Amino acid sequence: MTTYLLNRLAIAVITLVLASMVVFAVLEIIPGDPARLMLGMNANADQVELLRNQMGLNAPLALRYLHWAGGLLSLDFGRSYTYSVPVIDLVRERVVVSLPLALIALALSTIIAIPVGLFSAGRHGRAGDTIATGAAQLGVAVPNFWFALMLIYLFAVWLRLVPAGGFPGWSAGVWPALKSLVLPAIALALPQAAILARVTRSALIEVLNEDYIRTARAKGLPYRAVLWRHALRNAMIPVLTILGLQFAFLLAGTIIIENVFYLPGLGRLVFQAITQRDLIVVESVVMLLVAAVIAVNLLVDLSYAVVDPRLRSRQ
Repeated sequence: MTTYLLNRLAIAVITLVLASMVVFAVLEIIPGDPARLMLGMNANADQVELLRNQMGLNAPLALRYLHWAGGLLSLDFGRSYTYSVPVIDLVRERVVVSLPLALIALALSTIIAIPVGLFSAGRHGRAGDTIATGAAQLGVAVPNFWFALMLIYLFAVWLRLVPAGGFPGWSAGVWPALKSLVLPAIALALPQAAILARVTRSALIEVLNEDYIRTARAKGLPYRAVLWRHALRNAMIPVLTILGLQFAFLLAGTIIIENVFYLPGLGRLVFQAITQRDLIVVESVVMLLVAAVIAVNLLVDLSYAVVDPRLRSRQ
């Protein structure tokens, strides 16, 4: 198990280094000059060149990468070109929105998907399975921003139960802050729940055909007990894989939803930084999100050995 853990950690570190190179290189070739954008299109060449020198943009590419990567290791992400504040301060302000939003959406997705997957697998080939599968297919097909617009119209405009957008901040109180995250979380959770329900159903149907399940049924165990106690745990590996991928998506891929609900999260920060050519913000936030994705995937890999003891014995 120790060898397995060390191997996974080594792979995670190598992946992180390669991802940092790719992120830095891709953003460097994007058209646009941050210095000219900051000074305006009417600025003369001498002013632009002076600002580029002050910002370190004229340094060799390899030196700039090493300086940036070294800063990441010490949590010194540099200063934003646009806001003239440390990037880490911008991240702290935005992560308190994006992280709770991702966690709430993931919890809602799991609460919806696992029972639906169990229900569908337990009634495989019958009307209940057909209805649940059709609903899941619809959830996969409909984009989350459409769900978001429909939720705003129903609960914010018509029923006036929750705000249509914005975030008052946690200083305004836990309940007002959570109310502003309810609709975005539901809009994010519904398509993810549809995907997770289909994966859960497929994994359970495969497990229910195993010999030990037939043995448990032959011993007289109720079907519900077989489904919950035996089949579900042995079907959890693909479910955990999807959960890990979904958390990464919910943390890093919420740009559209954050813009629809006007939430000051990490996705909106990256979107604004790209339009303003604030490279240091884009590079640093993207690398933080990459590190979070790698960490989640590492935890998912380790959880496999907890769910399935056979994997521990193989390692």
